[in-house]
Amino acid sequence: MRIDAHHHLWDLDVRDQEWTAGLPVLHRTYDVAELRPLLAAAGIERTVLVQTVTIAEETPQFLALAAGEGTDVVAGVVGWVDLTAPDVSDRLAALRAGPGGERLVGIRHLVQAEPDPSWLNRPDVRRGLAAVEEAGLVYDLLVFPHQLPAAIDTVRALPGLRFVLYHLAKPPITTGVLEPWGAHLAELAALPNVSVKLSGLVTEADPERWRVADLRPYAERGLELFGADRTMYGSDWPVCLLAATYAEVFAAAEELTAALSSAERADVFGATAQRWYRLAGEAA
Repeated sequence: MRIDAHHHLWDLDVRDQEWTAGLPVLHRTYDVAELRPLLAAAGIERTVLVQTVTIAEETPQFLALAAGEGTDVVAGVVGWVDLTAPDVSDRLAALRAGPGGERLVGIRHLVQAEPDPSWLNRPDVRRGLAAVEEAGLVYDLLVFPHQLPAAIDTVRALPGLRFVLYHLAKPPITTGVLEPWGAHLAELAALPNVSVKLSGLVTEADPERWRVADLRPYAERGLELFGADRTMYGSDWPVCLLAATYAEVFAAAEELTAALSSAERADVFGATAQRWYRLAGEAA
């Protein structure tokens, strides 16, 4: 099974996406009907739909969508709950019990937007992460490079919780600089309970003039550190449209993984996501 492990959807008639207001290409509705032919052209069979806004109502809507007729392509949903809420366990249980609740595979928070670089180390956040672990879900890490030390501490402190690092922690591709990003990534990759998404790189590069060669040092470092069995492809559609089409993102990922064996490519383009998110009953 080939899986796109990271994409978004939104309907501006249901909820405004204020963060897209200054981004005309994104400030419209994006739905499954538009995504489906793009997936088919790339040979992608299933996907993981990822949270966009920190609003409690979005996740149950995504779950219901994933369970609805004509949206079977969405195999899993990474949603949002307030990790600092005292009743976070109950909130997770309610999501699992609602329509499409069996499609809930993970939780994420927009940590990159938190001004405190140690937000993940807060006791109330750690308590919430423990509830995510107890619920059998994955926690997805959306951080900038300067927030990697807190991510490392958190992954180390919760060895029973599966983590997924997004977009290789958004390395500084436009600068060509690898450190200290690379050293922090190595420290994180040394922990066995975290995997990484080969995603979101085109929007960290120069959106007008990026080339696969610009992405290669960062992608190769990630693959070297995590291995194909802990790396998964994600398009980050439609956010990727700021720099590239779906087809261009997929072609770049194929080029960046061309030196891998067929078994390793099978991991990156499906098997890792299937195992890590326990899609279709798979165990990590």
